[in-house]
Amino acid sequence: MANVQEIFEALAAWAPLELQLDFDNSGFLVGRKEKPVHRALLALDITDEVIREAMEIGADLILSHHPLIFHPLKSLTGEGPGRKALLLAESGIAAICMHTNLDIAEGGVNDVLLRLLGAEPEGPVDAVGCGRVGTLPEPMVLQDFLALCKERLHAKGLRYVDGGRPVHRLGVLGGAGGDEFHDALEKGCDTYVTADVKYHVFLEAAEEGVNLIDADHFCTENPVILVLAERLRKAFPSIEFTVSVKHRQVISFY
Repeated sequence: MANVQEIFEALAAWAPLELQLDFDNSGFLVGRKEKPVHRALLALDITDEVIREAMEIGADLILSHHPLIFHPLKSLTGEGPGRKALLLAESGIAAICMHTNLDIAEGGVNDVLLRLLGAEPEGPVDAVGCGRVGTLPEPMVLQDFLALCKERLHAKGLRYVDGGRPVHRLGVLGGAGGDEFHDALEKGCDTYVTADVKYHVFLEAAEEGVNLIDADHFCTENPVILVLAERLRKAFPSIEFTVSVKHRQVISFY
């Protein structure tokens, strides 16, 4: 039976912590490295609901994309930013979080996203390695591509600008990638899929004649969780890796 440290080392070999951006806090964040793991729960975020789910299934470990702890903790009590870490520790549940290093890694968040939308990765969107650029085998009418995005990403809705062009040269950046819009332009993208896009970026996309699609932060990143679970099942066949059924897209549309 593998322990937490062995699983962490396998993940770090795939998505080295050295790849993470300066602001990030990826890594082994809660627990004891020698703890044996019988069951692990995977989710994009470690929410209160995900912690309850881990308790219900008897998980020894939660693997997430977004870090449980971002800022230095000044206290670890039942209230405030440290409460979830305290609850995990008290419950004997470890936490490993792989964030921007998994965004950048080969086969990580953005490779999964681009392939899901029909293109093979040809390179990153920006200089630090985030995002991916690829070309669809055949151009698509935007409305058909929007339908494909919504279906494959299981999104409740999409925000978009129609740049008046077919979808062919595609750029993606899972999560908040509006600031990288100009990088996608420089890579010759006629279409850019990301999330958390601000108004002025939509305005610029319309002026530049580029299709810009905001497909939700959760929906553009969560597909990697299924890939991660399958990869870990092959590496550690004696451990039960379960993908959260409780954690879903948070944003609704009226």
